[in-house]
Amino acid sequence: MNNNRILLNTPALKKENQLASLIENQTKFNLNNCEFSIYETHKAAFNIKLHFENIAFTAMLRGKKHMKLENKTGYFDYLPGESVIVGPGETMVIDFPEADETPTQCVSLNLNPEFIEDSLHYLNYHFPKIDETSLWDIKLDEYFLFNNTSLASATQNIMRIAMDDNTQKDIMADFALKELLIRLMQTQARNIVEKSMAKNKSRIGFAIDYIKKNLHQKLSIEHIAKLTYVSKSNFFKMFKDELGTSPNEFILQERINRAKELLAHHNSIKETAYQTGFSDSNYFTRVFKQFEGITPKSYQNNLILE
Repeated sequence: MNNNRILLNTPALKKENQLASLIENQTKFNLNNCEFSIYETHKAAFNIKLHFENIAFTAMLRGKKHMKLENKTGYFDYLPGESVIVGPGETMVIDFPEADETPTQCVSLNLNPEFIEDSLHYLNYHFPKIDETSLWDIKLDEYFLFNNTSLASATQNIMRIAMDDNTQKDIMADFALKELLIRLMQTQARNIVEKSMAKNKSRIGFAIDYIKKNLHQKLSIEHIAKLTYVSKSNFFKMFKDELGTSPNEFILQERINRAKELLAHHNSIKETAYQTGFSDSNYFTRVFKQFEGITPKSYQNNLILE
């Protein structure tokens, strides 16, 4: 699974004399269908409980929390670039071990359950998925997510709207919330499919498994679509619906993910390009730099320095 985290832009921290509390100080913005909050902690603290009556989407902006969902999970670190879904009636139990030196900041969206239900019903009725085994639905068990570009962008948009002084913000927020829900479900779907590849019997699960096993050779979208018993056009739609990306983009990202693993094991640039299905090392270098911002050689050298 690709564990790259996309960081969100962070609002300025409040000065301590502006805070009502040094621990999980809440700045709240009320919208028509959600309550948007920014939480800041400037003091080390332990076993702090934060309860949500409705489903909540949270995103870490800065600092570090060590937390669990009460009666559901063990403790885990919660870091910038990560998001957590909290189910209705659930409680976060949080430690802030480093907040004295590095204050924490996170956001939460406490969502109107009727808005979620209506949005899911609309999607399933008007935009049903190609794969009949899959519905638009938020999976509360798939609660921990690494932010990808789409999810981070949708979260950032809600933050901007909520904090903006605009008389039309409720209307804009409703549209933005629908996008966030879709991006959230697509991120969950990709996690679920990749984690349960061996037992996944869905068309999208089969396609992803086939792609991952054949990254070293030329991959034909038309051929994979035939293997999954859907047309080429429906195959593209299935990927977009489920994962929020095209098959071609997915294949390129998987090739780069695999290339990073090979480079970490000291494979040569030429050998890495060959094993990840690129026609030549120059093309591989261009694509790698497009995705990672540096050349494969620089990436490999940075690993050695670390």
